[in-house]
Parts: sequence; C-alpha cells; structure tokens
Amino acid sequence: MPQTLTFEPSWDKALPEQDRLKIKQTFAQIDHDTSEPSITFTPLWQAKNYKGELLVTVIINNYSEKELTFDQTSIHYIERGQILATHFFTLKTVIIPPKTSMPWAFIFPVKNISQQATFDNGFLRLV
Repeated sequence: MPQTLTFEPSWDKALPEQDRLKIKQTFAQIDHDTSEPSITFTPLWQAKNYKGELLVTVIINNYSEKELTFDQTSIHYIERGQILATHFFTLKTVIIPPKTSMPWAFIFPVKNISQQATFDNGFLRLV
C-alpha cells in the first residue's frame, strides 16, 4: 500500500494554500521506500512564538502497520547533533492511520528548550 498524505480536519480548514502547496511538494520529495516499519518526521519549518516557545512543523510519516497516537510520547528537538529540547506530547485529536503521513506542529515550552538553540535546521526524533 503506498504512503498517503492526509490533513487533520482543523488543519484542512485553516491551512493557507501556500503552506498546503509546500507540504504537498515536500511530501512528494520524501523517499517512502522504507525497509522496516517506522515513524519519521520530515521537517517543514520552525519558529519561536511570542512566548519564546519553539514551534516545529513537520510531516509525521507513519510507515507502520498500526495507528499512531501520541500519549505522553517523548520527542527530542535536535540541532547539530545535540538534543536541545525534550517534551512529552499528548495529542488527543491526532490519530495517524497506517501508511499515512500528516503535517503537525509540535510546541516545546520555553522551560524545555536549551539556551543554545538557534532554531535553525533542527529536527525531531521519537525517544
């Protein structure tokens, strides 16, 4: 079964067309030929909000045969090989079916971010 791209309903309604196009283009460039079932994050963009929180927007790729949910799931934010933030995420409305990719923004609270973070070219990894 080929990997499909889907949007969480509230994202689907609110997503600007320019962002939707970038997400679709990025998804099309991902090599979905994975030899073992896994979960990966494809970076889209990252920013700091007015509170100083780190927002990391990615495409979550569920290559497994199982539904993916986030319930106290630990995720690292990594830059230049260093873990600069870790947070436990519980996303009640996010359920990603098998062989499906979905964009999502993870928000790391200020207290969980290292001061050395440049918020440039970072990526996410499941712990």
